[in-house]
Amino acid sequence: MKALAEIGWRKALRFGWFTLAMVPYRMALVPQLRAPWLRLLGATIGRRAILHDVRFFNLYRRGLAGLSIGNECFVGDECLFDLAEAITLEDQVTLAERVLVLTHTNVGYDDHPLQAHFPALQAPVVLERGCFVGAGVTILPGLRLGRECFVAAGSVVTQDVPPRTVVAGVPARPLRTLDA
Repeated sequence: MKALAEIGWRKALRFGWFTLAMVPYRMALVPQLRAPWLRLLGATIGRRAILHDVRFFNLYRRGLAGLSIGNECFVGDECLFDLAEAITLEDQVTLAERVLVLTHTNVGYDDHPLQAHFPALQAPVVLERGCFVGAGVTILPGLRLGRECFVAAGSVVTQDVPPRTVVAGVPARPLRTLDA
């Protein structure tokens, strides 16, 4: 009941609705059936986008209207998108398997002892045209990955990534820029 008191009935009902609405999406065994269902639920998904087994959480907050995927994007298996805020993938963005895109952080209930030190944060994430994000990458809230950047597998992106830059590590650090 504590959770219901904090989020309210309206968000609780939205949570239930989105949980049910995602059942057909989960049952769609091929990517060609997933994108139309997500569009029907409010997402913007471009032509020739391929979405493998992508998972979503916090749908009750922003909803699928907060998801924008451009033309010719590829999103690999077991990627996890936090839709507390908007996530935008511009054209030709590639996400390998198990990429985690966070748009919020929160240590717990409003009365959690760490709230004063780590207040809740919500901010959108944007991946500009032509980005590549390797397997197992975590992208933190509020970041922008510049066009045609390359994020190496296993990295944790804690800062914006400049265009045409290769980053790697925990936290991700620039290794080099790509030739023009």
